[in-house]
Amino acid sequence: MFRITETVKVLIITNVLFYVGALTLGEGAYKLFALQFPEHPNFRVWQILTSMWMHDMRSIGHILFNMLMLFMFGSQLEAYLGQKKFLFIYFSAGLGATALHFLILYLGYFPGYEAFSVSGFSKAEILQFMNEGQYNTRVWEVADESTIQRMFNSFHTSAAGASGAIFGILMAFAVYFPNLQIFLLFLPIPIKAKYLIGGYFALNVISAFSGIAIIGDPSTGFWAHIGGGIIGLICAWYWKKNSFNSHRLN
Repeated sequence: MFRITETVKVLIITNVLFYVGALTLGEGAYKLFALQFPEHPNFRVWQILTSMWMHDMRSIGHILFNMLMLFMFGSQLEAYLGQKKFLFIYFSAGLGATALHFLILYLGYFPGYEAFSVSGFSKAEILQFMNEGQYNTRVWEVADESTIQRMFNSFHTSAAGASGAIFGILMAFAVYFPNLQIFLLFLPIPIKAKYLIGGYFALNVISAFSGIAIIGDPSTGFWAHIGGGIIGLICAWYWKKNSFNSHRLN
């Protein structure tokens, strides 16, 4: 389980190089390559991909945890599926994570935006308010505070990390090796992969819906984790099902 494969090795090295480069270049690199909200002036199309290699520069724990998960589960999955299918899951899960992340942000942004538009604000005025964040009497006539706050939070939310892609790898691993016994350093008893990974996914779902970070930092992109996990689950289930059907005796 702990023999690293070539593709996983390249992914880890690339992530580390991006992290070191971002630390060297400073905050400007994060603004340029991390994922910004599409309505934000700092958004660039390439961030949809580059954000998958960016990690939180405030703490090394973010990238260490992600790379450990990629090392532990990715190599065995790649060895089983092959490079092409492994990369398909990795990048599809990363894109799926971004898609669900954007959807949730827009659900928080559009009610406020619609209220501003109906009240006669132009798009330029709305973006100016979002950028400056200056509350005035006219703004309070538009919508309630919670609606405006959700809109503001969505506009200024940024995301970075390989977590969505890696969650896809984890969920695929649970599909192909559900009964594999896994040992954790802080819990020295074997746990089947389907329970460990399934439980971790469930905690993310609870955190996403409740807004309470049961695990991880409150700023964790729980919806992105869910999006990546769902894509990984679907891909693995589909391939495993078709592989089984193709080998069944008629």
